[in-house]
Amino acid sequence: MQNKNMMLVILLINIFIVFLGIGLVIPVTPTIMDELHISGSVVGYMVAFFALTQLILSPISGRWVDRFGRKRMIIIGLIIFGLSEFLFGIGQTVVVLFISRMLGGVSAAFIMPAVTAFIADITTVKRRPKAMGYMSAAISTGFIVGPGFGGFLGEINSRLPFFFAAVIALITAIISITILHEPERNLEKEEIIGEKTGWKRIFVPMYFISFMIIFIFSFGLAAFESLFSLFADHKFGFLPKDIAIAITAGGVFGAIFQVGLFDRLTNWLGEIRLIRYCLIFSAILVFLVTIVNTYFTILLVTAIVFVGFDLIRPAVTTYLSKIAGDEQGFVGGMNSMFTSIGNVIGPIIGGMLFDINLNYPFYFSAVLLVVGIAISFAWKAKAYRTT
Repeated sequence: MQNKNMMLVILLINIFIVFLGIGLVIPVTPTIMDELHISGSVVGYMVAFFALTQLILSPISGRWVDRFGRKRMIIIGLIIFGLSEFLFGIGQTVVVLFISRMLGGVSAAFIMPAVTAFIADITTVKRRPKAMGYMSAAISTGFIVGPGFGGFLGEINSRLPFFFAAVIALITAIISITILHEPERNLEKEEIIGEKTGWKRIFVPMYFISFMIIFIFSFGLAAFESLFSLFADHKFGFLPKDIAIAITAGGVFGAIFQVGLFDRLTNWLGEIRLIRYCLIFSAILVFLVTIVNTYFTILLVTAIVFVGFDLIRPAVTTYLSKIAGDEQGFVGGMNSMFTSIGNVIGPIIGGMLFDINLNYPFYFSAVLLVVGIAISFAWKAKAYRTT
């Protein structure tokens, strides 16, 4: 048990480091843009290429996780992540920066399914919600800590955050090689999924609704999150520090709920009901963003709107890990793929709607979440073992 706890800690550190590295570069990106005379649209394309690369590779990497092992994919992903950050740090041309972001997408496609499958293998069904909550909290904490630390490093040198991220990724890879051991596969699946193989497995009923929920909430969150800074600036005149306060507060609230309450809520409600209630909560809060008009209420609504989103992700991941049996890599890859689809399409449609009316992206996000609520009522839980 102690060995498994140590491996869980290392896995959480891996995830934290990756998202810390992603967050580190946020404050210095405008400086890099100015140095290389890059337009905002080019930066948008770089973000899209990251998500698109992750989208393309996630289904393949999910199968590789099952075939070649969790540990190997995590280590390769960390090394590629370090390389991508190093390339961005030395990059003096747009081409190099695009290659860097695409390698970042490769690393995310390798690491996320592998870590999710690894956690599923070393935890029992009873302990898994807490472990998945910790994983989600590690992601949120990386995003919270990253920008602040990156801003501090950026004051010294605008490229330093990228080199720092590359070094800590390499160190984490070395620690993983030394401490992590390939886990025994957790075979908890209660039924065999017919004869469907390959891409057809996406449409297996026990998986399909879960994947649709992932897509809808990722789509809605990306449409909301990607435009929030512009929305707060244009509509309320928020300064960068105000936007940072709102987003950071949301991250802190989300992390508190993930670590302190997610396990209890899952045991009390079950994953499906928790997801349903979080979708309802998020839809209401996203709509309220368009109505509130005082500084305090804007901060309050923004801070708590992310709580629902932050609970949906680990709830779906936990549910999938319980029903996946020996297909942990597959469901992890599909989880990553459908998240990436939402992350690619959401900001594009949200941006188009924003140009028409400031509130439209949030109306759109709320409607998507309502669709998710409707789908969740057709969701029937599958039995799984509890040991």
